[in-house]
Amino acid sequence: MRRTPDLQQNLLRAWYGHHGGLWLLRPLSWLYQRIAERRRRRYLSDPAASWQPPVPLIVVGNITLGGTGKTPMVIWLVEHLRNRGLRVGVVSRGYGARPPAWPWLVQPTRDSAEQVGDEPLLIASRCQVPLVIDPDRPRAARHLLEQAPVDVIVSDDGLQHYRLGRTLELVMIDHGRGLGNGRCLPEGPLREPASRLREVDLVVRTGATDDSADGYAMGLQPGELVNMKTGERVRPDAWSAPPRVQAVAGIGNPDRFRQTLESLGLLPEVHAFADHAQYNENSFAAFDRGEPLIMTEKDAVKCATFARDNWWYLSVDAILSTEFVAALDAGLDRHLQPGSQPTH
Repeated sequence: MRRTPDLQQNLLRAWYGHHGGLWLLRPLSWLYQRIAERRRRRYLSDPAASWQPPVPLIVVGNITLGGTGKTPMVIWLVEHLRNRGLRVGVVSRGYGARPPAWPWLVQPTRDSAEQVGDEPLLIASRCQVPLVIDPDRPRAARHLLEQAPVDVIVSDDGLQHYRLGRTLELVMIDHGRGLGNGRCLPEGPLREPASRLREVDLVVRTGATDDSADGYAMGLQPGELVNMKTGERVRPDAWSAPPRVQAVAGIGNPDRFRQTLESLGLLPEVHAFADHAQYNENSFAAFDRGEPLIMTEKDAVKCATFARDNWWYLSVDAILSTEFVAALDAGLDRHLQPGSQPTH
């Protein structure tokens, strides 16, 4: 797998590969952990420091750096809650976004990934859900409530944004990589110590095959290959082109995309870019040699305006157990307003 040189990817390989030289960073890691723990205690001891929305809010976050499957989970949550008859809205930081103003209600037919961020645009486009971006998450939630009637808010990331009160905390972990070396930044990938997992409501392990005491399993099921120029949709088992393809993955865990493509019988040469990388019409010139080029759906939203005839993206859907659904619904039902309580 070819990689674009990137400090983030080098650090991820060191953290999850248990590189021995990282111990030199332990004093900084210890200091970071103490600050993180103190900050959380401060908010827990002062409820007035957080703003609690008048409707339930579910945070989908993680305690590690690197891809953990948050976006597929947010999409799954939106669809699941809608199927229950609930009105759903989403708030997001909008990483790397440059909208005309903050807060900003994302409009998929108007906005670009450069303006609003790749993940918010993907979620808003795929789910057609009201979504507001703002680094100030309480302000984003207030703006969302002003713009659309919602029964439940889903926060895309924001576990450590304690100024935003939450009803349920859902933490994502990459099952294959786990918590890496188990150390906090910068020695390891943890934003908060591992003990934080004992305090959250639900832990979900992306890539696990079965629920366990360590968390619920979430699978990522490949959907369709979608031609970015024509909109043609092809089931992977109906793919008639040669199996050798070029692949683009600008996500937190590019290797997961490689494994998915290989599971479909394809032979990908994967080109890993930085998470949230920005592209232009020349970004893939070095390897776009006529073979089909397949990218993630998150990458595709940034390439729609200059896509070529042989460019495709692979959609994926989150798969969760009935036990997870029961636990989620039970936790949420305790906080729903009587008027928004769905009938089962």
